[in-house]
Amino acid sequence: MKENLAVVVRKLISPSLRYEIRNVSSKLREFLARACFWRWEVIRFKLQQESPYEFLYIGRKQQREMAKLLIGGKSQDKLQAQIPVADRQAQPDASSQVVVISEMPTSGSLNVPHYLSAVVPLGRSLEDITARYDSELRRSIRKNRPLYSMRRTVSDEEIAMADKDLLRPYATARQGIHAAQFPTDEVFRIAKTVGRLDLIMLGDEVVACHLGCEITRGDKRYWSTLRFGYCESVFSDAKKLREVNSITTFMALEWALENGFDYYDIGLCLARPDDGLLKWKRRRGGDVDSLGNHSYMFVRLPKRGVAKFLWDTPLFAVEGDKLTLHLGLPEGPSEEELASRYHEMVFGGLHKIYVYGAKSSGEAFLETLRSRYASVQSPPAMERILSN
Repeated sequence: MKENLAVVVRKLISPSLRYEIRNVSSKLREFLARACFWRWEVIRFKLQQESPYEFLYIGRKQQREMAKLLIGGKSQDKLQAQIPVADRQAQPDASSQVVVISEMPTSGSLNVPHYLSAVVPLGRSLEDITARYDSELRRSIRKNRPLYSMRRTVSDEEIAMADKDLLRPYATARQGIHAAQFPTDEVFRIAKTVGRLDLIMLGDEVVACHLGCEITRGDKRYWSTLRFGYCESVFSDAKKLREVNSITTFMALEWALENGFDYYDIGLCLARPDDGLLKWKRRRGGDVDSLGNHSYMFVRLPKRGVAKFLWDTPLFAVEGDKLTLHLGLPEGPSEEELASRYHEMVFGGLHKIYVYGAKSSGEAFLETLRSRYASVQSPPAMERILSN
């Protein structure tokens, strides 16, 4: 009965309206979850003992690890023990600067998303899209693509196998205890109704799978990757994983193009400009896009040392529905070091880039940055912010 009702509702409501309803519902759920103030904590911590920056976190305890990921990245071995505010006896070092990370907006804070999608604009030939790939990646795809095939499955046995042997083990291998696993019944629902599950074959052997669905936003259709899954013999071998991962992504792109989609969404990444996965997807033509992700942290920058902080920790932020990038140009690094630090932080999909630093710092770098963005279809505006 429930399934029949869902089919009727899907027929009566347009895909774009369903997208907007999901958006509103997601925003409401996120707001209500944040409003549980009795689950909040106030705690100070440092990510690196030698760093001058101290962090004041105000929010739900279970979201503290996400705050660390957004600020400190995935190198969890560098994290120091948290220091609850109430338990501190000594005053913080006078040279330290406090960065406030909150689940609710504070004055002057940046609205920093947890995750972003990497979206490839389609509507052009496959050759035009892959022209942005580096030569090594193009050679690898030409060499290995003929060895692989992709087929859809709706078989209960194969869906269960993909969930148990491909999707779950790979997520655990990548994210450990922080892995966000899809519920098994949700995998079945997507594979059989709203999306599709494709098995990736190397000859006659299943080595990977792709779980995806269609999203309609406005009048544009997106083919969206929800999860990739790989067998242990693939994800335990870094070289093999690079090969299969590239081919799986390429085949999903091919399928989206052949089926008339406007965009291919490669999937979610941690919203850090220097995140390795985001760089990987950027090299495959992915532009950054919030695409209905409504989980945020609010970050208030330190009163002093802003340029150095953003040099260490560049940040994405959202203004309205527009994405921005915040970079620091501290005194000290040479023009070559500035160019090297931000070499792979050229993203399509940005509305504006804010550059923090002294008036005299990084003039040559700013010209280099403008030239790098000249090839982007809609180059972002750039605004310089003077900081001490």
